[in-house]
Parts: sequence; structure tokens; C-alpha cells
Amino acid sequence: MKKLLLFAVLSAMFVFAGCSQKPKEEAKPAESAPAEAAAPAAATGDVIKIGVAGAHSGDLASYGLPSVKAAEFVVKAVNEKGGLLGKKVELVVVDDVCKPEVAVSSANKLVSEHVVAVLGHICSGATKAALGTYLAAKIPVMSPSATSPELTKSGEYPNFFRTIAPDDSQARLEIDYITNVLKLKKIAIIHDKGDYGKGLAEFAKGFAEADKKLEIVLYEGITPGAVDYSAIVQKIKQSGAEAVLYGGYHPEAAKIVTLLAKKKLNVKFVSDDGVKDDTFIKVAGAFAEGVYATGPKDVSKNPLAIEANKKHKDAFGEDPGAFYLNAYTAMLAITNAIEKAGSTDFDKLTNALRTNDVETPIGKIKFDEKGDAIGAEFSVYQVQNGAYVEVQ
Repeated sequence: MKKLLLFAVLSAMFVFAGCSQKPKEEAKPAESAPAEAAAPAAATGDVIKIGVAGAHSGDLASYGLPSVKAAEFVVKAVNEKGGLLGKKVELVVVDDVCKPEVAVSSANKLVSEHVVAVLGHICSGATKAALGTYLAAKIPVMSPSATSPELTKSGEYPNFFRTIAPDDSQARLEIDYITNVLKLKKIAIIHDKGDYGKGLAEFAKGFAEADKKLEIVLYEGITPGAVDYSAIVQKIKQSGAEAVLYGGYHPEAAKIVTLLAKKKLNVKFVSDDGVKDDTFIKVAGAFAEGVYATGPKDVSKNPLAIEANKKHKDAFGEDPGAFYLNAYTAMLAITNAIEKAGSTDFDKLTNALRTNDVETPIGKIKFDEKGDAIGAEFSVYQVQNGAYVEVQ
């Protein structure tokens, strides 16, 4: 028995020694991580960290930077009222340039920072690429702009939410507008081959094929970033299209619209929320006049939208860019859910998002079981005198 007792005591000492060394072993990755990842706040747990991911540089920065500003305004207000769960809220901002391969490393960075939720990403392709990393770490993600229906309707990402309507409703609206309002019959559908652009174009193609009043005379993808789109413009001309429906982002749309105008083609150009951005108008200049694009419904009369826009105007001397109000809404929804849940636990937090209404700049919303915001809608806009004006 004495031998057994001695063995037990030695074993207990060994186990205790092993446990006591564990914190030092866990500290090694943090010591080798970037300086900001080893911030004292993350170690002491005296703050709640929320990630903000999106395109903050490059051609699509005009979509991502407004989200950063929106998040900063909301978090500033939250902290001034004492924070959440007795802790200050801190943002961790990462730039994914809207590229899927960069988005994955951005997601890993946020996971290593121990964020409890993420506002972002901005583009559908980047969002899809990053979601698996967040899901494995049980981190909720809320995008203000990723519209691919697959992100919610596939059921593969129970950690994903968004404050914008999905592309199937956007494509439906575009086809209905071309048919019922513009009264056009021949349509060319062009896309950028990406998750977002091609996905939207596929939905539009399906709706157009089911509409006996429409004829698809051209369906083709282009290569993003190309210098010259003369070939596709020539095909549009030869097709006899009366309308071009484009799925993609503003850099390519600006080049195509410019060429269509220079070739004096009498076609209506209808696109999506990837084009409904002031940067498109600045780049395309006078050639942008008359272009149609769908985007989040005008909520400029909502008192919370007025307040959010005023904060941006006062701070930066200009109106906010695309998806600012959707991002503001997302950060309000995230912070409200943490408060309602009384916890940052994944299950409690996602349940709070689905069961609690929250007043936001886009109206009172909550999320359905798939993660789509109930109450988020699209409208049609047209460039008139150098600015987008809601026409429906």
C-alpha cells in the first residue's frame, strides 16, 4: 500500500506540474504572433473584441472603408455608455482586398485575436472563403454587403448573417424593371465570372428564361481587370440587345459603359449594388448618366439613418459611401445581441440575433433561421445629373 501511495503522490505531483506548465506552453504562439495580436487586452480579457473585415485598400476600398467608420461610430457610443457586459469594446480591423485567398488569412488573424464576432466581409467570394474558418472557431459573422444567396440558403453556414437582401431578390427586381418599366425585350446578360457577379447573372438568366416577354440574345462572362472590353461591346452590338444586365463591380462596369457610349450603342445598362457606388460615377464620368443599378432601399428618412449620416458628415465633411448604413445596422445588431444574450457564447449570441428585434438605420430587423435580415429590401436607382436617384 505504501508503494501504491507513494506512486499516487508522485503521479499527482507530475500531473500538477504538467498543468502548471500549460499556460506557458499556450503563451508561445502569442509570443511569436504579430505585436498587435499579443496585446495585453486580449490576454487579460478586460475587453470584448469585434473584428471588422473587408476591402480597405485597392479598387473596392470604397465598399469596405465605410464599414470601418460605421463600426467605429457604434462602438464609440457603446463604450461611452459603459461598454458591454461591463467591458469596453475594441475593434480589430483587417483588410482582405475582397480577395478570397487574402480573406482566409484575414479570418485566421481575427481568430487569433479572439474576436467574439465579425462585421464583414464585404464581397461574397471573400466572405464564402473565410466562413469555414470562423465556423470552426464558433464566431458569428455579419456582412453588410455579401449578397450571394448560397451564403444563407445553403444552410452550410449557421454562423453567417447579413443586413442586405440576397441576389435572387436583386436579380428578380432587375428583370422586372427591364420588362415592366423599361418595356424592353432583348437582353444581354454579362458577368465577371465571380461568386457575386456570376451568381447574380445566373439568377437573372433563370428569371429571364421564364419570362416569355424577354429574349436572352447574349450570355457571357468577362475577365475582371482587363484593360480593354471592346470584344464584349462588339458582341453586344451584334446581338441587337436593347438592355445589358451586368453582374459584377464598378471598375469593369465603368469601362464597359464608357465603350458602349463611345460606340453610340442605344442600350440601357442595368446593374447591381456592386455598381451603385459614387466611385462608379466618378470613374465613368458623363458616360454614367442614365445607368440603372439596384441597391439597398432608400432609408434616408429613418431617424437613426439621419443620425448615422450626420455623424459621418460632421466627422469627415462628406456623406458616407456604399453599405455604410448596412454596416452601421450590423454593428448595432451585434452589440445589441451581446447585451441581450448577456454573453459572447456562440449559441446564446446567435439565438439572440434570431429572436430579438433591433431598431436600426434600415428599420426594425431581426434575422430568420438562415441568417437573412427580415426587413432588408432593394430598390432601383438611376444616375441623374451625376448622382444616383431612387426610381422605384
